[in-house]
Amino acid sequence: MENQITDTNLIFKYENGTMQEQFDEIVSEFPLTIFLGREEFATMVCSPDYLEELIFGFLASEGVIRVYDDVKSLQIDEGKGYAYVELKNDQSTSKEYHSKRFIGSCCGKSRQFYFHNDARTAKTSTSAMQITADKCISLMNELQNSSIVFQETGGVHNAGLFSKDEMIINRADIGRHNALDKILGYCVINRVPVRDKIIAFSGRISSEVLIKAAKIGVGIILSKSAPTNLAIQLANDLNITAVGFIRGNSFNVYSHSHRILEK
Repeated sequence: MENQITDTNLIFKYENGTMQEQFDEIVSEFPLTIFLGREEFATMVCSPDYLEELIFGFLASEGVIRVYDDVKSLQIDEGKGYAYVELKNDQSTSKEYHSKRFIGSCCGKSRQFYFHNDARTAKTSTSAMQITADKCISLMNELQNSSIVFQETGGVHNAGLFSKDEMIINRADIGRHNALDKILGYCVINRVPVRDKIIAFSGRISSEVLIKAAKIGVGIILSKSAPTNLAIQLANDLNITAVGFIRGNSFNVYSHSHRILEK
């Protein structure tokens, strides 16, 4: 699904001493509640596109599923904002690891690195990929140039999955974790190998974002913004190369710099 990610609203814009009416594109905000069997599992606030990818990516990120075939059926009722998931193995929803919770569109408060399921599902990278400095810059530019919804609204985070040479997909969402879950869901649904892939991300590299990259399984994450100190510690521990402040012709490499070549 690719519709309804924005809505047109009448606004009053003040500029150069005058107030004028005009129409503006505003990002849509959509509550989605996931049921596992008959049990309510989680409610997230998201952008209402690529919901199947979001659900598969979220469940894989939470350790509920590992592969596409772990899901017996998925039904989405967009009118009610409900998604009904039947698993082939109901033991995947063990309360030892999971509890019902609300996952907002705000950043950093929903899933933290010390959750048990994060420790189970985050992967230490085994990627041997190396890319040049120029490629870091060009891939980041490609993500920014492809971010149409952000250009229209300024209200979403963007994430892209890249091979060594080109973009495979990009996804946008009001929640940064949702954008990355859509990437993971795409990989699960389409059985895309990720060891030799790169994530480019529009926002800062927080511990949450770094953990999400580790769950996807990539060895390199690129961002136009800064990392946090905890994200750098996690990147070092998980053998992930974190590159930030990619702006113009410069950037900083914060961990495992051997993957970034000068030429």
